[in-house]
Amino acid sequence: MNASSGSGLTPAGPSVRGGADTRRRPASGARGSFWPLRDLPVAIWLIATVVVALAHRVLPAPRWLLIHLLLLGAVTHAIFVWSRYFTEALLHAPTTPRRPQSWRLALLNAGVVAVVAGVLGEVWSITVIGASAVGVAVVWHAGSLLEMLRGALGSRFASTVRYYLAAACLLPVGATIGVILARGIGDPWHARLMIAHATINLLGWIGLTVIGTLVTLWPTILRTRITEGAERWAARALPVLVVGLAIAAGAALAGYRALVGAGLAVYLLGAALTARAVLDAFHRKRPDSFAGWSVLAGLGWLGVGLAWLALGVGLSSSWHAAHEVFERVVPFLAAGFAAQVLLGALSYLVPVALGGGPGPVRVATASLDQGAPLRLILVNGGLLLTAFPLPSVVLVAATVVILAGLASFLPLLFLALRRSRRAKSDPSAAPVTGPRPRGSAAGLAGVGLAVLALAVAGGVAADPAAVGSSARTSAAAGVAASGQTTTVDVDAADMRFSPSTIEVPAGNRLVIKVHNTDAKEVHDLVLDTGADSGRLAPGDSGVVDAGVIGRDVDGWCSVIGHRQMGMVLTIEVIGDASSPDAEQGDSGVEGSASHDMGDMDAHQMGSDDAGSGDTGSTEAGEAAASLLDFMADPGPDFTARDATLPPVPDGRVHRRTFTVRDVVREVAPGVTQRQWTYDGTAPGPILHGRLGDRFVIRLVNDGSVSHSIDFHAGSLAPDRPMRTIAPGESLVYRFRADRAGIWMYHCSTMPMSAHIANGLYGAVVIDPPGLARVDKSYVLVQSELYLGEQGGLVDPDKVAAEQPDAVVFNGYTNQYDHRPLTARVGERVRVWVLDAGPNRPSSFHVVGGQFDAVYAEGAYLLRRGSPGGAQTLGLQPAQGGFVELTFPEPGHYPFVSHIMVDAERGAHGLFEVTR
Repeated sequence: MNASSGSGLTPAGPSVRGGADTRRRPASGARGSFWPLRDLPVAIWLIATVVVALAHRVLPAPRWLLIHLLLLGAVTHAIFVWSRYFTEALLHAPTTPRRPQSWRLALLNAGVVAVVAGVLGEVWSITVIGASAVGVAVVWHAGSLLEMLRGALGSRFASTVRYYLAAACLLPVGATIGVILARGIGDPWHARLMIAHATINLLGWIGLTVIGTLVTLWPTILRTRITEGAERWAARALPVLVVGLAIAAGAALAGYRALVGAGLAVYLLGAALTARAVLDAFHRKRPDSFAGWSVLAGLGWLGVGLAWLALGVGLSSSWHAAHEVFERVVPFLAAGFAAQVLLGALSYLVPVALGGGPGPVRVATASLDQGAPLRLILVNGGLLLTAFPLPSVVLVAATVVILAGLASFLPLLFLALRRSRRAKSDPSAAPVTGPRPRGSAAGLAGVGLAVLALAVAGGVAADPAAVGSSARTSAAAGVAASGQTTTVDVDAADMRFSPSTIEVPAGNRLVIKVHNTDAKEVHDLVLDTGADSGRLAPGDSGVVDAGVIGRDVDGWCSVIGHRQMGMVLTIEVIGDASSPDAEQGDSGVEGSASHDMGDMDAHQMGSDDAGSGDTGSTEAGEAAASLLDFMADPGPDFTARDATLPPVPDGRVHRRTFTVRDVVREVAPGVTQRQWTYDGTAPGPILHGRLGDRFVIRLVNDGSVSHSIDFHAGSLAPDRPMRTIAPGESLVYRFRADRAGIWMYHCSTMPMSAHIANGLYGAVVIDPPGLARVDKSYVLVQSELYLGEQGGLVDPDKVAAEQPDAVVFNGYTNQYDHRPLTARVGERVRVWVLDAGPNRPSSFHVVGGQFDAVYAEGAYLLRRGSPGGAQTLGLQPAQGGFVELTFPEPGHYPFVSHIMVDAERGAHGLFEVTR
């Protein structure tokens, strides 16, 4: 029997048992008629997902929002609608009246809206109400399915309904865990609960539903018969799947990490038991539509994701590492598996639901099938690209390509609705549909591959340094090749290579297999010959072919600062290496360690992707320090950074998105550096608040290397909010301002000195209670410049030696000499000062002025009205405070760090005082 006459899933023919004709009874209430609560929400949730993806930079928790709009919104609504449809069709049950279905769907969608609003607004009570509404709706839905199952006379495919019931039992559990997570909980419980939450909701609620449905839907889409025994395999697989879920989620909650991987492996085994039916149908009939190929691609990503999770979690060394595996894989399961199965299933089912006879169904199907090869290549090729540690610009381009491929379903859906309606009203006006012209599929697939190639090429062109290339020089030094190969495994971890010395017989070819066994850091191995492994994410491996070895060779990790921390390797020649030019290639590069950072906090040991010689400029090689002229004028077009303290925003919760970007900035007249910045400036944005205010900061890493953020203004465990994130990732940092002062924030990724010196620092001003009004408030952040090459990165050797080239206020040498700060005679001026370092202290002084109020590190040293005065505000790195003064007469009053050598190298500015 074929699928359309064998499964009872379409209105095209009789069902398996009893010969009932589904054309006499449209399932799930008036198929073919428009029903807003049934038909609109999926499209609305998908549109919202696309909007969030486009506007993710300005939205809080965009990753969480994207996943939940897609899975909890669109996919869950579709499960409610279509699991009822399949249940009625498979069990030959009476059509359910619209009203109870409408109430369930309304409750579900209202609950999802409340969950989203509660989490984004950080109102836990709303989150609880929303999750409860979702749970009640699911239980109600399951009860109605169970009632139909009990009332059925028996069905060959009753096991599919049991999948729905098992899935429905799991969602309330997963929702409860989600509510606990929304309340806020620290590690290791946070990681364990997140793993249980993702396992139950994604693999339980969605995975079980999809696997159970595809037993009959897959051959129906292919228009072939259902494999004999498919329902028996599905029935046997269900308990295996449930047991696997129970082991994985239960082990996460109980704290048995190794068992989580075992449970996922059991779940994968259960899924494999149903794969025979899928493969058998595929063997008999290849997909010929977007629906079939999209569902097949989704199932492929499910298999890959499950294997990835089982292996990754099983081999992880900590709960944090296991959670990172889930964070890495879940987006692939969401976009690759859930989204593609949803869009594929809808592409088949929506035309059937619209009804109207064979003509309108064909017209709607053809509309949804448009551009299928192109769309499939964009989505799946883009997902494959994002699975590799490519430069961040390439990953961003690939993500845009994926979004375009998925979002194309929406306009095609509305096109299908319009054409179906037109075909129903005037069958003669319906366009003629037929087989796709020969070669068109290959042509569209070729276009998709070309788009992917352009995305990669464009990304590499935009950030060629991230790919890394250098001229190769020979290590042979004139020694004849012996014909032998020496192969050595080297581990990179904890800022060390192990072994750090490799002995190679003269003339042997050396092959080094580099394994990054670090938990968080990105590493590489670069040899002085120019050979390198490429950047290796944690857990990745690479191969360095060093060639024939005839001389000693130096190697190091080129991630900025890692070499200075001792991550070096030496290749030593043993045996007879004598040759007239045996010493020609010796580079003499030093690779000594300044100190061992093995005991640093875990949150500080973040990864970082830029080589120390990475300049990002065509002027590479010219030392920027040689261009410094502290007397130079920056020119008439120069705009100094506005030093005015921004006002306190309205409300008591302040939300900001900080985006880390690599920016080539001028730091002195004619001197440029490729700085790492928060929101494109160094220092980053100034935050201003009052005691008790809450700050919700979303950090987005759009830079070329890994970064983090540490707010001194908050007091909380650093493990998660201060963790290092790779390019393309984001996190949310929440803190409450419980103490007043001017507080530093900075990148805490190692080496912190280099990350701060290269621009990742800023200030948070929290007003003391009862702070008096002043006429002008300014903020000056002192920092140091350790210049590398023109247009290049910070010089980490200068940082380690504490030899700054310049000391500056607000990121630019002497900028306020050329664009003075203004005041009037008699006005009270408050100057907040922060020493961001990373190394130099400050002694802030206004020449010709006297301070009558001084506040430092949370306490007044001098209050207004006191007979005494102060001449400087002394600060160590990461300390801050403010001074107040009035100017007695017009003129130009210099302000400096009274550590005079620093004033002479850029820490200098002017107040221009007028009447």
